[in-house]
Amino acid sequence: MRKIFKSLFSSTGVTIEKEVQTVASKYEKSGLTLAEAVEIKKEIEIAFELDKLYKGNSVGLADLSQYICRDRYKVSQVLNEYMFKNFYAILNQYRISEAKDLLLSHPSLSVKAIMYEVGFNSKTSFYSAFKKETGLSPNDFRNLTLFAS
Repeated sequence: MRKIFKSLFSSTGVTIEKEVQTVASKYEKSGLTLAEAVEIKKEIEIAFELDKLYKGNSVGLADLSQYICRDRYKVSQVLNEYMFKNFYAILNQYRISEAKDLLLSHPSLSVKAIMYEVGFNSKTSFYSAFKKETGLSPNDFRNLTLFAS
């Protein structure tokens, strides 16, 4: 497994040996096969992209695992080891992606309405996640994008 990670990142010049060792040792005895990991990854993507599971404002890793009928530890391993993000990073990625689409396609919707629509409960967490993903506040994103067109 370590060789796979090294080969994936060696071409970029990024040294991640320590991270690879940590992830590899954390899941050393999990028993997750590559075929099972690929299957779980597809199921996670379907749950988020097609079924929009991220819209649930209280969804957690256990909910995702139950939704796709997989062991929580294996789902977590796939997220961390194969998708390179933890559950909440993936969740926010999908939420912010939809929020960006809604901000542009529905300019009459308030930012607060969009925040709730994509699954956030708190304005602070929404603004923080949005700024982390885009570098802008939701209002600035909407204004810069709409007026630049």
